[in-house]
This record gives sequence, structure tokens and C-alpha cells, in this order.
Amino acid sequence: MPKKLLDQLQDALRTRHYSYRTEKTYLDWVRRFILFHDKKHPDQMGAPEIQAFLTHLARERSVSASTQNQALSAILFLYRAVLRREVDPVMIASARRPERLPTVLTRGEIMQILDHLNGIHVLMVRLLYGSGLRLMECARLRIKDIDFDFKTITVRNGKGNKDRVTPMPDSVVPELERQIERARLLHEEDLQAGFGEVYLPDALEVKYPRAASEFIWQYLFPSIRRSLDPRSGVERRQHIEPSALQRAVKRAAREAGIRKRVTCHTLRHSFATHLLQNGYDIRTVQELLGHKDVRTTMIYTHVLNRGGLAVKSPLDD
Repeated sequence: MPKKLLDQLQDALRTRHYSYRTEKTYLDWVRRFILFHDKKHPDQMGAPEIQAFLTHLARERSVSASTQNQALSAILFLYRAVLRREVDPVMIASARRPERLPTVLTRGEIMQILDHLNGIHVLMVRLLYGSGLRLMECARLRIKDIDFDFKTITVRNGKGNKDRVTPMPDSVVPELERQIERARLLHEEDLQAGFGEVYLPDALEVKYPRAASEFIWQYLFPSIRRSLDPRSGVERRQHIEPSALQRAVKRAAREAGIRKRVTCHTLRHSFATHLLQNGYDIRTVQELLGHKDVRTTMIYTHVLNRGGLAVKSPLDD
């Protein structure tokens, strides 16, 4: 009996080593696409139906351009990887994302946010800002990614499935050492209870059978309790839930009275902008952020230009 379409899509995503979050997102968009067209099989549809769904998202659901493009990517993946069909690109246009300047915090505002955080969230926010990490990059850090000798943090499988090295702030070294010790004690408890294995990417479990139980592969920020791995069904200790940090950062910004829209990614924007303020060149910042194109990094130079063109207002003359 042939597999169901969504099961085939799931297999294709896992074969290509897409993350679990992307897998869930793509499955959801394809499911919504099929339901929108009254459960019509995608093989019987094409560019007109895809465009109709995207138009519905924009007009009726008022989704953002990035969300609309995410839906398009999921559907195109289905056609190319599962149905083995190419869809006429002329009939489907990606939504144009508005060019907005990122929100950037001052150093004083970042210190205010830190003052309103507690527990593990303080260290995580210090890394988001001090090392320019994305939220999931921080949550997925493993013990082996921390190098105290070279004062660096290695980001594995970042956006675009790329690795990069970013600086470790001197001020977080004592906190990192304490966190590693907490993770070690938790890992030892798991081993004594008959557990202690962690998820390994890219079939490393097959290549290195014992690695999953080794301490260096454990998450730097482990969850407080074990749970079932959604893919394998094995009981493991996952990394900390990132949504908890997102809520903590928003709450801290509100309590600090900061009148800006603050998210975890705002700290990464601030990292890049402050490096440029300190005189580092754009190529260095690009490398630290892991941007493929320097034009992505260039947006931070616009933040530094007061008044858009670095002009002085005539009111101040």
C-alpha cells in the first residue's frame, strides 16, 4: 500500500536533514493548502491553485510577506521533492518583504533588561547579545561548542546549515562554567537512572554509537525534565524550551519601561550595530553573523546613519 502524501513529504524532509521545526511547518502549510482546495490532490493542481492559496493568505488572513513566502516554499518543496513536478514560476511571484530597519537597543537598555531577568535566562540573553546568537542557535548549544581556551563559541548547523565561530564575552566565562557544571550533574543523574542519551544530528548515532551518552554532546541548556523525542519516540533530555526565553525577554523589556518592540532577535541586531559603532568592518560583522550576502549585513549601517543620511536637522541649527 503506497504511503500517504504527507508521510511521503515527511520522509523527503528527513532525508534532506531538515530541522524538526521546519518539518512541522512544511507539513502544516501543505495540509492547509490541500484543505483550502477542498482536499483536492496536489497532483491535480498547479500554479493557479497555488497562487489562489497565497492570495487568500494575503487578502483574507492578512499574513506577512515572510509568512506567505514560507507557505510558498513548503508547497514548492512538495511539488519538487515528492511529486517530482516543476511549477511554472512565472505564475507565482514571491511576496516582496518590506524593507524595515531593525530595532536596536542601547547598551543601557540591554543592562536594564538583564536587571529584570533571573535564572538561566540571564546567561542566555548575555549570549544572544554578547555573541550575536539567534534564539535557536543559543538553545541548541552543546558542551563541545564552548571553547574557553580560545574564548569562542561554535555555532553548528546555523541558518543555511552553516557552521561559524563567534566570540565568547569574557564576562560570561564564570557563568558558563557554572552552567556546564549544572549540566554535568544533570547528565550524571540521567545516566544513573538509565537514560543520558541526547539527540544527534545527521545520523551520527549510527556512526558513533556511544556519542549520544557522552557529556560533550549534551546540551548546554538542558530541559528541566526528560521527554519523548518527537521523531524516534525515545525518552531523552531535550534542550530548554525557547519560547520561555522569548516570554521572559518581552516581560523584562516591559517591566524596564523600554518603549520599543523587543524580541530575542533584537539583541542580535544590537550586537551587530554596536560592533559597527566600535569600528569593526562590515565583512567581519557579516562573518560573525553568518550572513551569506553582505547586503544583509549592510542594513545595520543604515541604523547608524542619524536621520537616514547622517544629516543635521535644521531645527538644531
